[in-house]
Amino acid sequence: MNERFEKLANQLLEKNDQLSYGQARAWVEGMWEDFEATYAKAGRSYKGQEVTEQIVQNWIQQYGPTLHEFASKNEKFAHLLKDDHLKH
Repeated sequence: MNERFEKLANQLLEKNDQLSYGQARAWVEGMWEDFEATYAKAGRSYKGQEVTEQIVQNWIQQYGPTLHEFASKNEKFAHLLKDDHLKH
């Protein structure tokens, strides 16, 4: 699982140079958990890590370049922009 998160965090860093590695990793883990929780709440059967990884990759492609802007405007995600993360 750690390898998947690392791979996805690196993909996000390629799309958004405003994030540190720690911030990218937090975003990836958050998106992963959010997708799986939302999918489960909707009563859908679990499709596996491969499907979740593909969804997160799609979100990175679509939203990755501007995630830092979204977080700065939304209190729920503002903690993801704190400077206590390591810069890549």
